[in-house]
Amino acid sequence: MDETEVAVETGPVRLPGILGVPDGCRGLVVFAHGSGSSRLSPRNRTVAHRLHASGFATLLFDLLTGAEAEDRGNVFDIPLLADRLAGAVAWCRDHPELAGLPVGLFGASTGAAAALVTAADPDVDVRAVVSRGGRPDLAGRALARVKAPTLLIVGGRDLPVLELNRQAAAVMGCPVSVAVVAGAGHLFEEPGALDEVADLADRWFRHHLG
Repeated sequence: MDETEVAVETGPVRLPGILGVPDGCRGLVVFAHGSGSSRLSPRNRTVAHRLHASGFATLLFDLLTGAEAEDRGNVFDIPLLADRLAGAVAWCRDHPELAGLPVGLFGASTGAAAALVTAADPDVDVRAVVSRGGRPDLAGRALARVKAPTLLIVGGRDLPVLELNRQAAAVMGCPVSVAVVAGAGHLFEEPGALDEVADLADRWFRHHLG
């Protein structure tokens, strides 16, 4: 399986990304990192490598340019992040190795809100969403418009975020599940916690992306 550095064209900007395409792709998962992170997020890369083993292509890319990331307001600008994510999905659909693949989104922290806003867009065909330690509440009214089956993964010790995820799930009309990783905090740094996240995401995408 090859991983290559790519430049993702989305709107007026080109954003650096890492594209992984295994042989015999069954689907594509586009990652949206959280605030303060990037395409190099070790946690997202761990999940991406697990998905590669199941035959999924993955794209990890920076949601902001370097100059944009210096403005903390942009880091929490969910409409901007969602617009970049939708642009990345469109870029993938034009990529010869990825055209025609069913698309899923994996979002962490604020990136999860961007993923849900993107999934709520009727012009973006998203088949499944996974959130890791996400802030789905930041997606606002878009939550009720999400149609794609959604898995919300939260650490059992991340109590405020767990409550926010349960509240979000209650207003979503799509198939939705909240998975609690026992003993894990917000960053899933505990032994075995991130492996469990990867297993949960892998099963969700295998079921919903075929």
